[in-house]
This record gives sequence, C-alpha cells and structure tokens, in this order.
Amino acid sequence: MDKFTKLEGVAAPLPQVNVDTDMIIPKQYLKTIKRTGLGKGLFDEMRYNDDRSENPDFVLNKPAYRNAQILVAGENFGCGSSREHAPWALLDFGIRCVIAPSFADIFFNNCFKNGILPIVLPQEEVDKLMDDAQRGSNAVLTVDLENQVINGPDGGEIAFEVDPFRKRCLLEGLDDIGLTMEKAPAIDEYETRARAAQPWLAAG
Repeated sequence: MDKFTKLEGVAAPLPQVNVDTDMIIPKQYLKTIKRTGLGKGLFDEMRYNDDRSENPDFVLNKPAYRNAQILVAGENFGCGSSREHAPWALLDFGIRCVIAPSFADIFFNNCFKNGILPIVLPQEEVDKLMDDAQRGSNAVLTVDLENQVINGPDGGEIAFEVDPFRKRCLLEGLDDIGLTMEKAPAIDEYETRARAAQPWLAAG
C-alpha cells in the first residue's frame, strides 16, 4: 500500500454521529472484491438523489470539497458491519485520513491495513477542526504522522497518539502481505531446512 508520511489536503466536515459502514458504502457495492472503483459509491445514499443526480447539499458534492483528502467526522464513525469495503471506498475517493472523537474497533483496524490514518481526538479538538473544515477550500490541514501533529490553516497545532507498530506500517507502506514479506528470508530458510529433513514432502 502507499506510504503515509505527511498529508496536506482539504478537510471535509461530516458532523454526523454513528455513521455506519452501510452509510459509507451500501450493500449493493459489496459484490466486488476489487479495491478500486468503489469511490463512486462512497456515501451513496447521501450523495445521490433517487434519480441518481447529485445531492448538492451533501458536503462531498460541494465544489470546495470534491477533492477532500481528510474527513472530520462525528463520534462512533464506522460502526455497523465489518465490511472492509468501507475503507476501500474512502481510499478510492481520495480520503487518506479520518479524524473523529471515536471509531468502531473493526473499522479502525481496517483503516490502518488499507493505508488510511484514523485519528482519535477529544471532542473539543474535533470541534476546532470541524470549524476549520467549514471554511471550504481554505480548510487545508497538514497531518504529519512522523511527528504526530495536525497543523490547521491558522498555524495551530494539535498532537495525536498512534500505536507505534501501526505508525511504522503506515510510514513504510506495509500491509499484512508486506509484513509477511519482511520475513521472506526466514521463511525461505525454514523451507530449505524442512525439505532437507523431510524430502518426501517435496516429492509430489
């Protein structure tokens, strides 16, 4: 997956609480196992009217936020079913960071595995960033993972916590497969020893 080091981008405000994974990507999009192409279905029921025209009132349809890379959200973001398509859809749209007071555990974990940085902050800090995000195209935040700080448009700085192991994975672009491949020399060595000790296993 792509490395996450420092992200500078427009932040979109989504103050709703309890945004579940069905709201993020509805069930009709779950037929695919591809990680690409799901951005069009992100927040489908909120983004589109019944005739599939865009809802002009939804934040990501507004000109200032069409290229948003950061989402400032309400508490318990990503609750509901454990569909991994939810972070896939966010990532395919272009969202690399979600900031909220709290997240559902499975969604939180899936974000890290797919190159998205979920940041938990106290409500008062989220409120400040939500206020910044409502400035439209001027709502540019800088998320510095290495130093674990968020810089607002006025130069204010907010520190955040992140698990050291997950931080390393994002900085180095390591998903589960990448982590396994780090052990490739040890795996090869084990297989060589196993074939020598049990040659009949390789006979087939």
